[in-house]
Amino acid sequence: MKAKLALAALTALVSVTAPAAPASADPADPAPGGPQRPHEADVEGPRNIDSLAVTATAGPGRGVTLAWDRRSRAGTGQVPAGARRFVFLFDRSVRFNPDAFPTCDRALIEEKGATACPDGSQVGTGLAEYATGEPREVLAFNTRIGRSPGVLVVLPSTGVVLEQTLERVSRPYRKDYRWALDEILPPNDTPPQERAGTTRFRLSFGATREHHGRTVGFVETTARPGSALTFGLWSEFVTGQVLVPVAKARLGR
Repeated sequence: MKAKLALAALTALVSVTAPAAPASADPADPAPGGPQRPHEADVEGPRNIDSLAVTATAGPGRGVTLAWDRRSRAGTGQVPAGARRFVFLFDRSVRFNPDAFPTCDRALIEEKGATACPDGSQVGTGLAEYATGEPREVLAFNTRIGRSPGVLVVLPSTGVVLEQTLERVSRPYRKDYRWALDEILPPNDTPPQERAGTTRFRLSFGATREHHGRTVGFVETTARPGSALTFGLWSEFVTGQVLVPVAKARLGR
C-alpha cells in the first residue's frame, strides 16, 4: 500500500473568476440532490471576491493529483464573510474510486482523533488560512455518509470535521463537469455575521494504492497529459452571496 499526497503540483495553472454556469445574480445549485443545510436567514456583511487555481499532475496508471487553491477577500477590505457551503466541481474526465480505499468514520475521529483512522483511508491534505492566526492543517479521509461515498475534511487543531458527499452535477453544469464534492458548513453557536471566512484554503487529493493487483488513484482521469481540464467551486456565504470561480489546469506529469 502506498499513498501519494501532494500539496504542490508540477504544472502551470490559470485562474479566473467568471461563473461556470450562465452568468446570473444567483448561479444554479450544482448538487441540489445532496444533503440539505438547515435554513438560516441571510445577514448583512461584506461582498466576497474569490479566485480559484487548480493544478493537475498525472500519477501511476490513471491516477491524478488535484491541488485546489482558493483565495477569498472582502471587497471592502474587511475579513471575508463566512461560508455556508462549498461544492467542488470536477472536470468531466475525472472519476473517483472510493470503494478501492479504506474508510474512516466520523465518530472514530471525534472520539480518538484523525490518527486513529485506518491506514490508507487518508486521501488528501491541505491548509486553511484566516485573516488572523497561523495556517491550520487540513486532512481528508475517505468515508461513507449514510449510503453515499464521501470525504471527511478535518482540522485537527480545532476539532472541526466537515462532510463532503460525492454527487453527480445538475444539468446546467454537465457541459464541463460530471462529479462534485458537496461540503456543508453547518450552523453553530457563533452568530453568522461573526463567522470569519478563510482567506485561503488549499486542499489536494492524490492518494494511490494497490487494489486487485493494480495501482489505482482515489481520483483518476481519462485525459491525456497536456489536456486542459476545467474545475469550479460553487460557494455560498452567510450573506446569501453565491460565487462560482473556475480554473483551467493543464494535466502535467
